[in-house]
Amino acid sequence: MLKIGSAIGDSIYGKTLTPMSEMGVVMNKVQVDEQGYRCGVGMIILNRDNHVFWARRHDHKEAWQFPQGGIHLNENVRHALYRELLEEVGLRPEHVAVIAESKQWLTYRLPYGKQDIEGQKVAGQRQKWFLLRLLVEDEKINLHTTPKPEFNAWRWVEYWEPLTQIVAFKREVYQQILAEFADYL
Repeated sequence: MLKIGSAIGDSIYGKTLTPMSEMGVVMNKVQVDEQGYRCGVGMIILNRDNHVFWARRHDHKEAWQFPQGGIHLNENVRHALYRELLEEVGLRPEHVAVIAESKQWLTYRLPYGKQDIEGQKVAGQRQKWFLLRLLVEDEKINLHTTPKPEFNAWRWVEYWEPLTQIVAFKREVYQQILAEFADYL
């Protein structure tokens, strides 16, 4: 299991962080809202050329997506962002700059048969999205920071290209968030 205290760094915005394990967080349970949506974060990582980080899921050879993940019980959105950034991409808070945060939570329903996430029955995902700028060289990206990596390959792609490749049930959220963040390019 990932050691959260060392994963998210010593501080965020000058505030010392308490390791999640010391806060009594159950690391395999995520927040689910009153409508049955799993609460999570999503991130679009830009390089200096405004290309986006696009990763292939480890469990589906042809499924590519932006990094995303659930918000654990008793975890706030920023903690979840930086934990997922480390777990899925191997980057620490000081490796990126937060350019923007979505104005609202975006939701999508999961297709029938996909409602079980991490042992919890959910209707879909409700996500807060972040636009990040990579501040370090690509060599800092590491997809193998956990025993079960989310991704097994990655590449930089043109900003709008993910809309042509993302699975249908996520497409509307991707369209909304890419449009919202386009002004920051």
